[in-house]
Amino acid sequence: MIESMFHLHLPILEKLLRPMIVYLFLIGFLRLFGKRELAQLNPFDLVVLLSLSNTVQNAMIGDDNSVTGGIIGAFALLAINWLLTLVLFKSPKLDKIIEGTETVLIRHGVVDETAMKKEALTDVELKSVLHKQGLNEYSEVEKCVLEPNGTFYVEAKVPSSDDAERIEILALVRSLSIEVRELKGLLAARG
Repeated sequence: MIESMFHLHLPILEKLLRPMIVYLFLIGFLRLFGKRELAQLNPFDLVVLLSLSNTVQNAMIGDDNSVTGGIIGAFALLAINWLLTLVLFKSPKLDKIIEGTETVLIRHGVVDETAMKKEALTDVELKSVLHKQGLNEYSEVEKCVLEPNGTFYVEAKVPSSDDAERIEILALVRSLSIEVRELKGLLAARG
């Protein structure tokens, strides 16, 4: 029993290379099929991602179901991910090529229909993103961007009440800092 759990059915090099190759192809395919796959998961996208993991499983592990093979495969995935992250960190140009660029969906309250079609986003999905930010209409949005990693950045035209309050507090803190500096100067001149 112990031997069947830990005996490798494939050479170690193959166990290392299989997950790395599949990982790199998955990164390429996700880049090719767009940021939307990483953005909001609708039921169809979720089914695709779950099926995708099952589809590539055998390509990654081969016919080896041993614990040792699983550990080596997990190590290979983590290693290639760490290595790719390190390379992309040190090479911003390559990072931009692999990760892609942002897509501006709304600018000054106007929806860019071409960008919406490019990212295969519907009106309903975009409205849902805005509602999560407390906005109801496109006209309330200064800028809405779909980032390369699939997250949305939404900037409102009018700051929310929390943002307005924060701005007011910062202005008061700056004013108080100036007054304290002036008082320190006066005290230093007297003493």
